[in-house]
Amino acid sequence: MSDERTEINSLGEFGLIELLTKNIEIQQASTILGVGDDAAVIDHFGRQTVISTDMLVEGIHFDLMYTPLKHLGYKSVVVNLSDIYAMNATPTQITVSIAFSNRFSVDALSEFYEGVYAACEKYGVDLIGGDTSSSQKGFIISITAIGEVAPDKFVKRSTAQKGDLLCVSGDLGAAFLGLTILEREKKIYLESPQLQPDLENQSYVIGRLLKPEARRDIISFLEEQDIHPTSMMDVSDGLSSEILHICKQSNLGVKLYEDKIPIANETKELALKFSLDPTAAALSGGEDYELLFTIKQEDHDKIVLSEQISVIGYMDDISEGAHILTKGGNKFKLVSQGWNAFQQ
Repeated sequence: MSDERTEINSLGEFGLIELLTKNIEIQQASTILGVGDDAAVIDHFGRQTVISTDMLVEGIHFDLMYTPLKHLGYKSVVVNLSDIYAMNATPTQITVSIAFSNRFSVDALSEFYEGVYAACEKYGVDLIGGDTSSSQKGFIISITAIGEVAPDKFVKRSTAQKGDLLCVSGDLGAAFLGLTILEREKKIYLESPQLQPDLENQSYVIGRLLKPEARRDIISFLEEQDIHPTSMMDVSDGLSSEILHICKQSNLGVKLYEDKIPIANETKELALKFSLDPTAAALSGGEDYELLFTIKQEDHDKIVLSEQISVIGYMDDISEGAHILTKGGNKFKLVSQGWNAFQQ
């Protein structure tokens, strides 16, 4: 990349949109009309449409001191697609709106869009519109994801049944540890800018924070095995708060087994190094973008065919409450200590 900076005002809004969207290739048959008109047109051929929107604000959801713009573009798309998969649907289109201060150049925005397009390509979705605006400070991103699902095959949070098995994909707590190490290095840098950051070869946990993936593979596996989850959501705010969402909306209690919670070795080792409890990181860390879902007990033998899915507990009567059974055999009330965007 050259050191020459292209100012936004040299292009104007339409010129900027044209530059950032000139290489779009339509991938979905349902995209009838994309960027370039007053509105996009999509036709889902008799399937139901699923829509989700997320806003990401600099200083609250991301820190550009350690987040490359390309990674940020990629992650911004992925976290939205994760919500679509969490409805048991297939994402097909997105819109991207951004507001930015004058500290951002055309080149910086192009880098952000490189990440957006990389995610679109990987997940087979079309960018079909959006908006750009100036902001007084910082960078604000709003993305809407649109998906499709066979009629009434979508899965809600409120439809779990007593006795259902509670499952989660992948492993948990890694993104929180990635954030912990990056925040530590930021603090050291601000105090001593001459020191090189020491990320301790922690590429796994840092990658889980900066470049998460949505679990399209899990949705495909469930479909292949003819397993229809009874409830589902994605893990963005921490396992405990997501489980409690399902409990509240389904009017149920839960038994969660600490020893069944999947935590990667890299996460465990780094947590202990920071004197953190790996289970606490998994329960409260957030930003894992794994899928949390419930299934009927009779689907147990099918679900264990996937090494990417762990059965971590079961849904109970509401009178039993929500509890975690620890490795030491103790029983504690499950509390929501998930990440909260409004705690400043």
